[in-house]
Amino acid sequence: MSDTAACSPELPCLARWVSTSPEATAAMAARIGAELRAGDVILLAGDLGSGKTHFARALIQSRQAEHGTAEDVPSPSFTLVQTYHAGDLEIWHCDLYRLTGADDALELGLEEAFSDALCLIEWPDRLAGCWPEGAAWLVFSHDPETPDRRGVSLHMADDTGLAARLARCLEAG
Repeated sequence: MSDTAACSPELPCLARWVSTSPEATAAMAARIGAELRAGDVILLAGDLGSGKTHFARALIQSRQAEHGTAEDVPSPSFTLVQTYHAGDLEIWHCDLYRLTGADDALELGLEEAFSDALCLIEWPDRLAGCWPEGAAWLVFSHDPETPDRRGVSLHMADDTGLAARLARCLEAG
């Protein structure tokens, strides 16, 4: 498996993890989700079917479960943005696949959400460089020969607290 969806700008790979099942991916999403807070931005890159939405759904549901709530988490492919609450934490789940550029994406109110909410952004390449400084890239890859197997790599500047928290989660996975 290779990182078929390169992130921009090119950032160092801080950790890699291989999931062997959807359940393992959901468990990793829950571990990572427990480390995230308002102002954290996770950019989810990868080909169609690589596991981005499954990961985001599991992360959101695990955060809600911490607060005794459960909500259906559909893909935001058509709505572009779905918002959720886990206690006082607002979570934005965005799918930018159908957008043509950063202007379209920013019209959704993402700039404000970047500082006030936990943001999970699928297809971040549509932001064309307008992602916030300190955002973490999780790059998903899959091998058609082994349909349940997923590779996940973490790319970001390594001098942030978020980088350290996420790298620990992936290394422990």
